[in-house]
Amino acid sequence: METDFDHEGNGRHEDHRERGAVGGRGSEVLPRGRAPRATLELIAGKWTMLALVALADGRALRFNELRRRLDGVTQKMLTQTLRALEREGLVTRTVFPTVPPRVEYGLTALGEEIAQLVTRIAEWSASRADQLCAARATFDRRAPHPRPLSA
Repeated sequence: METDFDHEGNGRHEDHRERGAVGGRGSEVLPRGRAPRATLELIAGKWTMLALVALADGRALRFNELRRRLDGVTQKMLTQTLRALEREGLVTRTVFPTVPPRVEYGLTALGEEIAQLVTRIAEWSASRADQLCAARATFDRRAPHPRPLSA
């Protein structure tokens, strides 16, 4: 156990797993309400991962350019995704004082780190596409009538 101190300097003993550590026997994996889980849930989101890959080349992109690169994303969903990434410190939003205002999005140093990891996942997915499609087809032939999730 470790001793943590609150804002008033009062010490309290706390098991490190309670703060959201990954794994460990008998512990939750990233407990709800903890920062690591919230960040992982954000990063694991469909549009978040794609936005990070789109920004991974290091160029700042305007909103509509980013939207075109993310085929199928709505304006509302992209706005929400970019705000969440900005809040986590992964994306910067720069507004240029022009008429109309020009806004560009880019990765922070922290965002570049996670974008490298996400890009590796995207590369892995692309390199294993044939195997994944074959596995999906095999599964679908075996289970032609999937059960509803509520069953």
